[in-house]
Amino acid sequence: MTTTSAPNQATPPNRSRRIISISLAIIAALVVAFFVFANLYADWMWFAQLGFTTVLTTQWVARAVMFVVGFLAMAVPVWAAIQLAYRLRPVYARLSSQLDRYQEVVEPLRRLAMWGIPIFFGFFAGFAASAQWETTWLWANGVQTAVTDPQFGLDTGFYMFAMPFYAAVLGFASAVALVSLLLTAVVSYLYGSVRVGQRELRISKAARIQLAVLAGLYLLLQAASLWLDRYRTLVQPDDRITGPGYVGANAVIPGQTILAIAAVIVALAFFVTAFMGRWRYPLIATALLVVSAIVVGAAIPWAVNTFQVRPNQLSLESQYYQRNLDNTKAAYGIDKVEKENFEAATQAQAGQLRNDAASTAQLRIMDPAIIGPTVRQLEQYRSYYQFAEPLDVDRYQINGQSQDAVVSLRELNTSQLGDANTWQNSTLVYTHGYGMVAAAGNERTADGDPVFLERAIPGTGFLTDLNYEPRVYFGEQSPPYSIVGGPEGGEDIELDYPLGADGGTETRTTFRGDGGPSVGNVFNRLIYALKFQSEQILFSDYVNQDSQILYDRNPKERVQKVAPYLTLDSDPYPTVVDGRIKWVVDGYTTSANYPYSTGVSLSRAIADSNNPQPTYALDDINYIRNSVKATVDAYDGSVSLYAWDDQDPVLQTWQKIYPSTLKPWSEMSADLMSHVRYPTDLMKVQRSMLGVYHVDDARSFFQQDNRWATPNDPQNANELQPPYYLTMKMPSQDAPSYSMFTSFIPASQGGQARNVLTGYLAVDSNAGDAQGTKRDDYGRLRMLVIDAATTVPGPGQVQNTFDSDTNVSSQINILQQGQSQVLNGNLLTLPVGGGLLYVQPVFVQSSGDTKLPQLRRVLVAFGDKIAFENTLSEALDTLFGGDSGADTGDESVTPTDQGENPTTPTNPSVPAGDYAAALQEARDALNARQQALTSGDLAAFATQDARLTAAVQRLLELEAPSTGSTQNQGG
Repeated sequence: MTTTSAPNQATPPNRSRRIISISLAIIAALVVAFFVFANLYADWMWFAQLGFTTVLTTQWVARAVMFVVGFLAMAVPVWAAIQLAYRLRPVYARLSSQLDRYQEVVEPLRRLAMWGIPIFFGFFAGFAASAQWETTWLWANGVQTAVTDPQFGLDTGFYMFAMPFYAAVLGFASAVALVSLLLTAVVSYLYGSVRVGQRELRISKAARIQLAVLAGLYLLLQAASLWLDRYRTLVQPDDRITGPGYVGANAVIPGQTILAIAAVIVALAFFVTAFMGRWRYPLIATALLVVSAIVVGAAIPWAVNTFQVRPNQLSLESQYYQRNLDNTKAAYGIDKVEKENFEAATQAQAGQLRNDAASTAQLRIMDPAIIGPTVRQLEQYRSYYQFAEPLDVDRYQINGQSQDAVVSLRELNTSQLGDANTWQNSTLVYTHGYGMVAAAGNERTADGDPVFLERAIPGTGFLTDLNYEPRVYFGEQSPPYSIVGGPEGGEDIELDYPLGADGGTETRTTFRGDGGPSVGNVFNRLIYALKFQSEQILFSDYVNQDSQILYDRNPKERVQKVAPYLTLDSDPYPTVVDGRIKWVVDGYTTSANYPYSTGVSLSRAIADSNNPQPTYALDDINYIRNSVKATVDAYDGSVSLYAWDDQDPVLQTWQKIYPSTLKPWSEMSADLMSHVRYPTDLMKVQRSMLGVYHVDDARSFFQQDNRWATPNDPQNANELQPPYYLTMKMPSQDAPSYSMFTSFIPASQGGQARNVLTGYLAVDSNAGDAQGTKRDDYGRLRMLVIDAATTVPGPGQVQNTFDSDTNVSSQINILQQGQSQVLNGNLLTLPVGGGLLYVQPVFVQSSGDTKLPQLRRVLVAFGDKIAFENTLSEALDTLFGGDSGADTGDESVTPTDQGENPTTPTNPSVPAGDYAAALQEARDALNARQQALTSGDLAAFATQDARLTAAVQRLLELEAPSTGSTQNQGG
């Protein structure tokens, strides 16, 4: 007898395991949610402490609204399309075996798919829409500019604020229509509404209506896009200009109009088909539309350009070139450049600089890009302090006189703490830098060092006399975060500054400002422990109920967070204003949609030898304004935004989006007004455009026979020469003013141009010193157009003359003997004496580990004459017939390195004739050695090299009794 065992009963689900799994999932979700909340709450506290919560809430609300709109705008139509296609399917349609198998697979997942697919596409669309919130808000708040474009007569605000929004909406709507159309086709095919077989396509009436209507809607959207493209041509490159030329205005734009109308007609054909049932007509119309697009969009413009424009380009394109000239100049603020034809004098005569003595008095001989190591060696005091590289420039009123200065802050460098770089030290003890260092730009000591106007710890100088706040809690080199503050009468734990040898005496302090969110309670400490991944914040006994956490301390970073719509200048600078150190940050409003304005790469335009090429979110722009001046307090980090260009329509629009975040510029104090300046990056962008757009008429623009370029830095041939700030007087000015200048040489292909000056541009950078009033001349661009009949050497040619002059090179060789290294400073150009004067300080430093650049010589050039002396005063006198008539900052200086003077020995027992003979021998040997090297005669080169060495040794011997080993003085 055979028995069959009963099948095993199904194992009941493990309820405990399910509960554990669900619990773990809930806990994981709560943990993730708390981390997200912690990040959002930390942002809220940061903005609330600064008083800019509206900036954060505006972004949150806008992103949330746009996400919901984008989600619904995609998910609802897609859901409706799928539902309609499924519900209107033929119930008794005979399906192929293959479709039966498809349905068997799809049917179990149908409900999930019919809801999941719309949600899936909705999430993607929501995130895409939230990223476009700024475009939408600019459209909703856009202002009129009262300036119309020359093609359609529309306000330029339409192009900058509305057109990007319309383009985004049309692109989004087209995506929705296309996705809905494709999903309708898929569902209709799976459920038999669309059948393909036996070389025949069968479509049910319901599917036909749905597909035809969706196709018609898609074509209507394309028609609207084609219509909008007519306006977009005004901001798109077209041959040599941005904006439509003759071909664009007479072929492309009319062609786009025709295609838009044709697309509407084809869309109507699809709507008719939805009810008439004939696909032939819309399909033929679609094919004709494609052919028309090729003919009208490509063939006709090509024919017009080839057979009509090219043979008559100037006559046909002139008005469009003029449009581009006028609008580009307006967009970059270079439409009011004051030009002056300049017949530069090239002959130097005695007393020639007497009328320009005020300009030469402020000539900067202390190069901020070179003397950084010197300032560090003299003013660092402890290794955990540091100075910026390069140093900044500013000007101050001292004893009633304006003084150009080289400045920097003594900031923290906690990486130099070594083994002492613990969490407690780097977070609680070493919290701030201390003091500003300022040196006169036009003066030097007898040793070639800077003449300090403010220095030391504790400070001494004119700023200390003003009793300013020297502590730097917020700077470019501040630690990522510090925890400061404590109860009144509590123990001071922050190192304020060291005193005495080996830190024998230290002063300590406690931060008393309002500089960061509170971490005085456990919850806030937990939030920031998570944010900075530091459990010490939570458990340290030094964190008390009055503690604050300071972070995001870089001034650019702080301004960028509270004004995210601004593009910030790459060179914030510190200045002492009303007893506080303030960082001044220039902010720009930009656009890429100004009609008929040629675009520029912002990153490439501002890159030079002092500023590596940065990265910007909006790099290609065709409109820029210095609309905001921002300040960041170095002690408490407070941010103030001033609407500097309150007439800028872009700024006015952003003010409507972020109300109450900007102050009127009239509230800037008189002291602050005296320290704001014309921004560097704006000048760089403007000079980049002026290379082509300095001409005024279409013919000159067409011929481009006078294109200019910014010269390369003579000390770095691969980078552009930066603009420089100087107090100087242009020929059309009555008195010197704090200005920024740059020069131009002829543009070339392949670097084959002559390096001669063709233009000199200066912009008045002095805003004045009265509250509520800007100087009329502030921002005035003055251009000297060098007369073509006069040859004025360019910076590269002047540098080559300096380097190749035998007298100069022989002295340079003497300066760099032994362990010394010669550094050429900034090559400055000054319009004085009826011509253009070049000035270059020459520094010497040790080639060893310890760098201490000291000013040893000054090179000057005027016309084809040069001079190379110990001081600027001596060099100018030598250049201009023994008495230049100029005043300089180093007139009263007698350098201690007279042993390096090429004309007078320092040892009085040595006859001057012996010294001169030894010097001449060194020069002759140097020239002979160079000739041997050029001719490839290595034997002669070795002989002359030995001769040069002997001559230099003789010079050293002649100087030795008085100066010791001069070869090491540079170090």
